[in-house]
Amino acid sequence: MQTFVIAAPASGSGKTTITLALLAALRRRGLEVAPFKVGPDFIDPGHHAAASGRVSRNLDAWMCGEDGVPRSFALGCAGAEVAVVEGVMGLFDGADGGSEAGSTAAVAKLLGAPVILVIDAKGQARSVAALIKGFAEFDPALDVAGIILNRVASPRHAELLRAAHASVPSLPPLLGVLPREPQIALPERYLGLVTAEAAPENVVFYERLAEWFEAGVDVDRLLALPSLAKGGNGGLNLNEIPLAPPLLKGEDRVRIAVARDEAFSFCYPENLELLEAAGAEIEFFSPLRNHHLPAGISGVYFPGGYPELYSPQLAANLTLLQAIRDAASAGMPIYAECGGLIYLSGGVAGAAIDHFQPFVALFPAWARMLPQRKALGYRQVTFRFDTILGPAGTVARGHEFHYSEVAIAPEVPRSYAVSRADGQILEDEGYVLNNVLASYVHLHFASHPALAVNLVESCRRWNGP
Repeated sequence: MQTFVIAAPASGSGKTTITLALLAALRRRGLEVAPFKVGPDFIDPGHHAAASGRVSRNLDAWMCGEDGVPRSFALGCAGAEVAVVEGVMGLFDGADGGSEAGSTAAVAKLLGAPVILVIDAKGQARSVAALIKGFAEFDPALDVAGIILNRVASPRHAELLRAAHASVPSLPPLLGVLPREPQIALPERYLGLVTAEAAPENVVFYERLAEWFEAGVDVDRLLALPSLAKGGNGGLNLNEIPLAPPLLKGEDRVRIAVARDEAFSFCYPENLELLEAAGAEIEFFSPLRNHHLPAGISGVYFPGGYPELYSPQLAANLTLLQAIRDAASAGMPIYAECGGLIYLSGGVAGAAIDHFQPFVALFPAWARMLPQRKALGYRQVTFRFDTILGPAGTVARGHEFHYSEVAIAPEVPRSYAVSRADGQILEDEGYVLNNVLASYVHLHFASHPALAVNLVESCRRWNGP
């Protein structure tokens, strides 16, 4: 199976747009395409899914370990004919400046996959050849198999760029040049692109993307490039990948409600798959539209998202707010991440929010939106005491990215000892109230699969009101 890693010298070069255009072009040819994203990002995978019609998975060696990358790749490739992996930041950028850890290059080598280098050619001519040569030769173990030049200003500019590339015979092949096209720009906001859930693109948009890509890039030549991938599933047998211990004989599945709508959409696919493998039956609901929690549930999961953008609607759903309070009072296990933490607080104010919007108020806390980013980076958490996700001493990994802060009463227990990827100790986190656990950290359950097992068992032990 052919696999491509779409990378660039730097962020902002057009990786996401070109990835979406390639996905749309291949899908238009009738190919089943598996999309992936390097790193912890939630937003780009949502657009991948819209363009390809398949769930997009994150490939992140820091959160899930080097073994976790081919595992996620294998799961995502099931039934696909082509795999397209969008990189993160610049090709060699990762967790630190002295190694490839966490970089697109590291993931490409783990998969044994060729790299297609996307270069923003704005303001360049012959210099583009030097840039290509440097990236192609920087790491001999990496296969930079082709070049796409983006944001080309004019036919004359394209001629200069082609001449520059041809002047250095040893460079990887030039697969095409793509002109600047403001009509296909994706809207952005403070955490990145507007989510696919909030701005669903129609078929016409993806047709336009595919036509733009095919007019400038030789797709047949791209598909004919030699593939280094270690088989369509990364060399793994899907039947030999245990997600979690099997259900014991006689055990019933446990129904867990998961918030999913425009306000709550940041959830790793493996988190839900691991829950299902551990015995959960997932029931999606919308805090924006549903006035009650789903019937017969034994737990609730509030992923991250943008609750602040929908705060008036969420605050007005008084029946659901009270239902969540009642469930928490009855001891039902409730787990919340980032936007979920904000939703479980007393409310949110600040930034573009006209006035304070009251939320669930499970915790003596309130959230404030900030004009600048508050936190961004990988996080490792060690449980200081037993929680619904596991016993004291449990270690898990995830990431944090938000433009808000939560002021929470000091008497609320903090269950997480938190550190950065470089080991620097941060403030304790992981707020606990009875069977409620809420945090700014988006945990990847595949970093410690017992998290899902423990959450399901916590829900199973709860007998209801």
